[in-house]
Amino acid sequence: MKQVKITETVLRDAQQSLIATRMPRSDFEDILETMDQAGYYSLECWGGATFDSCLRYLDEDPWERLRFIRSKVKNTKLQMLLRGQNILGYHHYSDATVRAFVRDSIKNGIDIIRIFDALNDYTNIEVAVDECIKAGGHAQGTICYTTSPIHDLDMFVDLGKQLEKMGCHSICVKDMAGIMTPQVAYDLITALKKNVSIPVVLHTHSTTGLGQMTYLKAVEAGVDVIDTAISCLSGGTSQPATESTVYALNEMGYDTGLKMEDLKKINDHFVPVKQRFIDDGQLNPKVMGTNIDALNYQIPGGMLSNLIAQLTAQNALDRLDEVLEETPNVRKDLGYPPLVTPMSQMVGVQAVMNVLYGRYNYISKEVKAYLRGEYGKAPGEINKELQEKALNGEKPISGRYADTIKNEMSDAVKKLGTYATDEETVLSYVLFPQIAEKFFKDREEKKALVAKYTIREVE
Repeated sequence: MKQVKITETVLRDAQQSLIATRMPRSDFEDILETMDQAGYYSLECWGGATFDSCLRYLDEDPWERLRFIRSKVKNTKLQMLLRGQNILGYHHYSDATVRAFVRDSIKNGIDIIRIFDALNDYTNIEVAVDECIKAGGHAQGTICYTTSPIHDLDMFVDLGKQLEKMGCHSICVKDMAGIMTPQVAYDLITALKKNVSIPVVLHTHSTTGLGQMTYLKAVEAGVDVIDTAISCLSGGTSQPATESTVYALNEMGYDTGLKMEDLKKINDHFVPVKQRFIDDGQLNPKVMGTNIDALNYQIPGGMLSNLIAQLTAQNALDRLDEVLEETPNVRKDLGYPPLVTPMSQMVGVQAVMNVLYGRYNYISKEVKAYLRGEYGKAPGEINKELQEKALNGEKPISGRYADTIKNEMSDAVKKLGTYATDEETVLSYVLFPQIAEKFFKDREEKKALVAKYTIREVE
């Protein structure tokens, strides 16, 4: 029987896409052992926005969260998403910091690291890939899929060859906005399988309603692994549903290694979790439906939920359609970067500013840094007039920006003082200084408030 492996995304991308990564450990800790026994290829459970959200919103140490998951998941690979030289932040870090983070991620329980660069500039992932391999992890190189006048099948196949040559153990085609059509999936997976010898993974979203059809055609073309989400947290800007995908594949003669009775237990666990987020207003109906406009705007799920949050905070949600229309214009001006973190946030924020305050009357510091060359080489030609306005006479960077960044770790140790108890803590601070420092202070205050006493019998 033909095999297709399944990666479950409910612990990371599904909840990131639908509820802005607000799921605390308490929502899934009791179902982890069942998920471990279900037969998944891997559980995507860390990286992406989970790290930031743990510190910022959930009052959790992300490293402890990972270690807890590992303690419960004994048989299934744990997977994370890494933004290459950006790690989990929104700008480049030194090579030494990247290596330390990759090494500690694997040490604390990660098996597979899906490593991507938002521009498909692989000078920005080579260090992370190299360290992942050295640390004994599975390095999954990523092709960020997008459509534009400059992106075509030959370009994507060439990117796949580069990843294999780099030493990656597998390749993921990452379709962040669910814009890959079934025929494109068939053609692209077919071409990659002919030109590379390592396994090929496909990741998509249900945003446009194409997801499950796209997966089926990819399976026909020989894809090795696909990403799905347990049904109650699937659909919309999340991934296609695990159960219905498995059901269809079983009927077509494919073995996924998953049993429907196990999947039902997992889904039953998350149904009340979903309902609580609906009741709290954190699960916005706008991210649950099908949005065919995404074929034009290419808005990923996490980006859409962030745009909604930004506009709501400014009492301007009624201008969402204008922002969506402005997004492809900003993307063109920036040389057609794929809309994936951090580019999706940068393009989205700039589109909001353009709509609310006039086109490029305000240019975000992140877009200025991008136009300076701090994020790598743009896929296409940048709007020169915009670049000149943003740089104000400054010359753009030539070469690899990370080569100019000094090791952040030693300075962080000095600033943290007594909080610098281990390398993981230092890395948390390097990535999110203010948020992490507040988290550490609050944690110490809570410890100090715990009274220690003994009860002595009175004779």
